[in-house]
Amino acid sequence: MSGPNDNYDPKQVAALSAESLDAIVADALAAFSAASSSAALKEARLAHAGEKSPIALANREIGALPPAARKDAGQRMGAARGRINAALAERQAAVEAAELEQALASEAVDVTLPVALAPQGAIHPITGLIDLMSDVFVAMGWEIAEGPEAEAEWLNFDALNISADHPARGESDTLFVASADGEGDSHVVMRTHTSPVQIRSLLDRELPVYVVCPGKVYRADEFDATHVPVFHQIEGLCVDKGITMAHLKGTLDHLAKEMFGDIRTRFRPNYFPFTEPSAEYDLECFVCHGASVGNPDAPCKTCRSEGWIEWGGCGVVNPRVLKAAGVDSSEYSGFAFGMGIERTLMFRNNAEDMRDMVEGDVRFARMLKGEAR
Repeated sequence: MSGPNDNYDPKQVAALSAESLDAIVADALAAFSAASSSAALKEARLAHAGEKSPIALANREIGALPPAARKDAGQRMGAARGRINAALAERQAAVEAAELEQALASEAVDVTLPVALAPQGAIHPITGLIDLMSDVFVAMGWEIAEGPEAEAEWLNFDALNISADHPARGESDTLFVASADGEGDSHVVMRTHTSPVQIRSLLDRELPVYVVCPGKVYRADEFDATHVPVFHQIEGLCVDKGITMAHLKGTLDHLAKEMFGDIRTRFRPNYFPFTEPSAEYDLECFVCHGASVGNPDAPCKTCRSEGWIEWGGCGVVNPRVLKAAGVDSSEYSGFAFGMGIERTLMFRNNAEDMRDMVEGDVRFARMLKGEAR
């Protein structure tokens, strides 16, 4: 039996020769250097450092060598694979850095631009319309006056010449506040109008007084399409020397023009305890413009074919009201008026259901956000 071939020279095996390994390494380095993207580098890695790459196939030849020859061949193979892996790692780092730089340049975010992190809200139409109507009076030199919503009964009724037996002072119309001990009458009500603010203004301010009083009021009303128990009013008071109904007409006509554009108005005689003479202030129907009056073929639901729509009440301040506030009615006179904010909003936008204004749906507010300046 012949012995082991101890004189075998592994350099004579072509796949394991130094020249072959150098060529394999050179091809791998060239492929890595030519790869300009992660995808291309991955293909080069599989072709030159994968399981079926030339360096892997050459490494399998070592197992067929005699033990004495494996050490020398293994050292050459280890050096070749080390060069390939080092070149691959260096090229991979360079490619990733280049791709990151390109991504940062192409996907840059301008942090100076506003970002909508949440759905955009809107000012409530009631709030916006209050501001809009208040601005009309501020531009004329009037002041904005405010007062408490839980009001003294005297200011809400007595000072306004509303007698104790007036229907408005019944529990069917007014919300009374219970006393602290739950017994007896607290003589405090949830204000039924913003007129008490007018009395407070006469008591707190020096004459003359030009104030407009927007705010929330309370009534014992049903909750339906045209009534809510909590709503908003805006009232105005002018007390000065020589004030007449003509000044009132000019003021309200200016407000109507600002709210509805060129529109006809009229005074219709009425009665209010706190003004004398008193009138309802009507607007020409902005739907039919009076064309439905006496015309059964073209009825108008908005004005019920009357041609006019009631907007609010007004009149010359009753001398008794001036006297209650300590104003000399022989020297001073004035006018007052008031209208509902919700009613004005409905007129301006042809809204049909007042309940939409209190349900808190932001879509309704966005639809009417033009009410806010």
